[in-house]
Amino acid sequence: MRSLYSPTLHFTLIVSLGGFIFGFDASVISGAIGFIDKAFGLTEWQQGFVVSSPTLGALIAMLGAGIISDRIGRRKTLIIIAVLYLISAICSALAFNYWMLVAARFIGGMAFCSLIIAPVYISEISAPEHRGKMVSVNQLNIVFGFALSYFSNYYFLQLSQSQWAWVKEIGIAHHPWRFMLGMEVIPAALWLLLLFTIPRSPRWLMLKKCTKEAEQVVKQLFTPARAQQQLQSIQASLDQQNGHWKPRFSLLLRSGMRFPLILGLILAVSQQITGINVIFFYAPTIFEQSGVGTNAAFMQAIWVGIINVFFTIVAMACIDRWGRKPLLITGLGGVIVSMAVCAYGFAQAQYQLNMPSVIELNGMSDVVLSKLHLLQNQVFDSDVVFKQALLTALGEHDYDKFNADILSVSISMNAPLVLLGIMAFVASYAISLGPVMWAMLAEIFPNQTRALAISMVGVINSLTSFLVQFLFPWELMHVGAAATFAIYGAFAVVSLVLVLTLFPETKGRTLEQIGQQLQSKT
Repeated sequence: MRSLYSPTLHFTLIVSLGGFIFGFDASVISGAIGFIDKAFGLTEWQQGFVVSSPTLGALIAMLGAGIISDRIGRRKTLIIIAVLYLISAICSALAFNYWMLVAARFIGGMAFCSLIIAPVYISEISAPEHRGKMVSVNQLNIVFGFALSYFSNYYFLQLSQSQWAWVKEIGIAHHPWRFMLGMEVIPAALWLLLLFTIPRSPRWLMLKKCTKEAEQVVKQLFTPARAQQQLQSIQASLDQQNGHWKPRFSLLLRSGMRFPLILGLILAVSQQITGINVIFFYAPTIFEQSGVGTNAAFMQAIWVGIINVFFTIVAMACIDRWGRKPLLITGLGGVIVSMAVCAYGFAQAQYQLNMPSVIELNGMSDVVLSKLHLLQNQVFDSDVVFKQALLTALGEHDYDKFNADILSVSISMNAPLVLLGIMAFVASYAISLGPVMWAMLAEIFPNQTRALAISMVGVINSLTSFLVQFLFPWELMHVGAAATFAIYGAFAVVSLVLVLTLFPETKGRTLEQIGQQLQSKT
């Protein structure tokens, strides 16, 4: 235990605070999007773009993140990222129209490249036997960020419904989403200050021929005997390599890199195409589809955060004991079952207007009620058909305003079953694809190409995430919840087959040993 609590852990905790900010930034929109929709009158595509625009920013930033971090260092790159988070939080909270909000969130999304830079830095300062746990600290901070954003959103929702005068005076009652998004300023500013206290990566320093500084950092991180061993291991892997990015880019095209890149791409696509960010970024929206109402939907989203934190801790305890591959197999199996449960739950739902309950809804005018009377005796077996009927009857403006409330009093389904499926899905993801992907990406690529290769894989990860998030509002409206979750489950089946047939185990090996093992499979 003494060896685990070390300068390595101290610096890891600081760097992984960026993971916390990512988690908060990415998921805080789940509670804000409904209010933003009403404030700016968004279409389905605009809703999808507000939620997914950070991922588009991340996609673009990741194209150059590896090259930049190799050029100026991991620490300087992380400092730039912290500045981007700070600017994004301020501008998002002050956004006066749709495009300013999209631009602000896009800037914050560019900071999401911390997801690839932080694990690289942490893996480069960690001992092999603790590397999986250390990299998973970043994932743990991500899920803490997710969880806190759900609590924060629920708090501001409740505050906006209170009768306190100061709530109205400062604008929470009318614009709670601005305060939801603005809370990010606090951790972003703190992280920016703390990043100036960490050392530069010893592997990067060796790559740049800064041998003396690298020796000082390694001696700060390890015992004298272990420090010498680490230095020799790093130097042995760099002796034949050029530090410039162009020759390292050419190394990515060599046959020895083919298998590691295939593994990285499978992980990157699988992590997102199974739908995890739909759950994280649209949690209240999904729970509203089950008819529980807005307040209950926000409360259930909090459970998503709690389950995510708990099972991420489980993964951290197991990743260096059980290994990466067993966790992936277990988690993907759980994803398949949980998505099948969700699809079944929504497929069994029925929809019929309950006019006495509809009449009691706040803000429902006589004109709107008269339009709904035409649908009151009809029973719908499909959420898609029901929503289209509401849209036709109400028109786009009134549909956007009242559809969530109408759905909550019109649906008949097993909502606890869907909640169970969502929670099982989050738990399955948290013990597998969440922490394992970043741990393995930091392990499977050689020193000289690690940042560049992870950057390329990160682009694919972000592109997949962007498409999944962007399409989700449209899918709910035109494909339906049951079919959407069934699609995610099918992708999980494909991912599981690929993991079973292709993936090696990397636990307990040095980065150099892993590189030799993977090259032998090419």
